[in-house]
Amino acid sequence: MVDAEPPVALVAHPGAELYGSDRVMLETVAGLIERGWRVVLAVPSDGPLLDSARALGAEIELLEVPVLRKSVLRPRELPRFLTRSAAAWRQVGALLGRVRPDVVYVSTLTVPLWIARARAGGVPVVAHVHESERQAPKALRAAIALPLRLADRVLVNSAFSRDSLTEIVPSLGRRSVVVYNGVAGPSQVREARADLDGGLRIVYVGRLSPRKGVDVAVDALAALAGSGVDARLDLVGAVFTGYEWYEQQLRSQVAALDLDDRVTFHGFRPDVWATLAGADVAVVPSRLEEPFGNTAVEAVLAGRPVVVSAIGGLAEAIDGFASAIPVAPDDPHALADALHRIARDWSAFRRAAARFAPIAADRYSTDAYRRTVTEEITRTSSTHPQHALAS
Repeated sequence: MVDAEPPVALVAHPGAELYGSDRVMLETVAGLIERGWRVVLAVPSDGPLLDSARALGAEIELLEVPVLRKSVLRPRELPRFLTRSAAAWRQVGALLGRVRPDVVYVSTLTVPLWIARARAGGVPVVAHVHESERQAPKALRAAIALPLRLADRVLVNSAFSRDSLTEIVPSLGRRSVVVYNGVAGPSQVREARADLDGGLRIVYVGRLSPRKGVDVAVDALAALAGSGVDARLDLVGAVFTGYEWYEQQLRSQVAALDLDDRVTFHGFRPDVWATLAGADVAVVPSRLEEPFGNTAVEAVLAGRPVVVSAIGGLAEAIDGFASAIPVAPDDPHALADALHRIARDWSAFRRAAARFAPIAADRYSTDAYRRTVTEEITRTSSTHPQHALAS
């Protein structure tokens, strides 16, 4: 008796790093492989993500599909983007013909070509939205959301993200479902230190970018120092290519505020848990609305208090956790006040952080995430039991 061939999922992802949406995509891959799927992961470049994907059992295809970023909309960039997209259309079609997937899972809104090309080939599409551009002009938001009309199923990582989409394209509400990110916690929660000897250790983990408000954290540290609170700030993350100017701006800001001995730039680190274990408190000071709050959830999972901007999906992600303090965005004094409060009431926050870590682990269980996403993908693939790939 010949064993049946496993179903095939072609996963399209915009990069090969290991930040929030990258780690969530790996949880999707893990869920599919655990349930007997063959997974082919298509990314445009090499990077640390690939070793993790291979370890799970995924096959890797390097295929340079243009990534939709705001810079693409500039008059000088758009023609180049369209030219590259035309070439990628043919390459994606060839890959679809060779792999013959039962479903294409498109991770993030930034690679819409995959949605359109799979639809043109008659392949079912699940699009997973990890972005929200609610602050952008409506015309731009409508253009970004337009390819989702071609998807059979749309997964969104928060109610905030869903509402951001449906207020622009109401019809997406019928095919959208909220699936909170599955966030894997540390193998063991290391209890925060009992005393703040040597000052408060603050950590920021994530992209160094203006929208993430890293400069707000630096200003908050300066405010703490000015009020006599001993504290230090570790910045763990790197910039997108083209944003090197922002890191230089941060370094100049640190020097101008005379904080060189209090701020350390560590660059990207793949092990977030070792980073959080060495900290007392985490900050997520985004100045623009975020669709979710992976880094905020990771801080709670690690048993550390966290201060986050009270906007968008960030506020939704930490709702109900007494160890998390929401503050006004783009307000270094509000951030400094919250950090001062944590230092002043350290014993209480330390206990709360330890108490809420297992609660967060249950709410954002990776097992539940893997099961739910795989069920959605399986259900979508079954709606097109027979599909013919266009050449």
